[in-house]
Amino acid sequence: MLPIHRDIFLTKDIFEKHLLQQLSLSKVLAPLFIETKTGIQDDLNSIERPVSFSAKQMPKKRIEIVQSLAKWKRLALAQYQIEPGEGIVAVMHAIRPDEEDLSSGIHSIFVDQWDWEKRILPEDRTLHYLKTTVQQIYQAIKKTENELTEKLELTPFLPDEITFIHAEELLSLWPDLTACEREDKICQDKGSVFIIGIGGELADGQKHDGRAPDYDDWSTPTSAETKGLNGDILVWNPILQRAFEISSMGIRVDKQSLLHQLELEDAAHRKELLWHQALLSDKLPLSIGGGIGQSRLVMLLLQKRHIGEVQASVWPEETLSSCEQNGINLL
Repeated sequence: MLPIHRDIFLTKDIFEKHLLQQLSLSKVLAPLFIETKTGIQDDLNSIERPVSFSAKQMPKKRIEIVQSLAKWKRLALAQYQIEPGEGIVAVMHAIRPDEEDLSSGIHSIFVDQWDWEKRILPEDRTLHYLKTTVQQIYQAIKKTENELTEKLELTPFLPDEITFIHAEELLSLWPDLTACEREDKICQDKGSVFIIGIGGELADGQKHDGRAPDYDDWSTPTSAETKGLNGDILVWNPILQRAFEISSMGIRVDKQSLLHQLELEDAAHRKELLWHQALLSDKLPLSIGGGIGQSRLVMLLLQKRHIGEVQASVWPEETLSSCEQNGINLL
């Protein structure tokens, strides 16, 4: 096997092993596409355009490539009768044609991630449970880095612990900076952070970043000044000298937070969709879940300059030319 491909598969295998152990997950198969208008599609920031098609023998059905498995996984938890404290993980492949930042070297129209979901109890819908889960995921990342350090003679760079900070706190620290600039600041200072509360409006009336209203809970109050039981794991990437997002995750909406967030986002019509009706009828378990970028994590831990060095995709001509000039070998 070619060395770079060997290292990519090695990194994925090691991390997956630790992730399953840390979160008590079982690996399952997942769909590449789903039927439109079921409510299962993940709307991400609510503006992305899913890739769709029709099948010859099902001409009246519109089918969409998944954008993530956020909603499908809760259906799977119910179908497989997963017990509280246990969960599932699937390898998700997606196409996101509306990606606008292909020149950055960290985005691609091809997305691959570990999509995981864990069943929880009502009393687990707390900030403490969220933080504990984040720490477990971060330990899986650290253990992977440690093993790769020994096997591939790499220099480790991630801190031993992850820092927690709310998006409101970041805003108060650097009110004159953009959300991305605030991420750079905190990641450079701390090395690795989990930014809590992404999706709802902050004190300045702006969102740190967008989130669809029907998977993560970004509206439940956690203090007098803060709300949200979700967030992002980011680290400082020493190769790129910038903040680097690894995972978006959170405690999922219950009936109350779903209805509230649909109202906030002027999306109350979604209540009639099949998935939403299942949740509102208590047919779906409470859960926590998220996605962890496969190529993102591999790129980070193998200390590569471009995501195209660890995944096969299609790139604009200017990207191909720039990478060739800078000695970056795209797969």
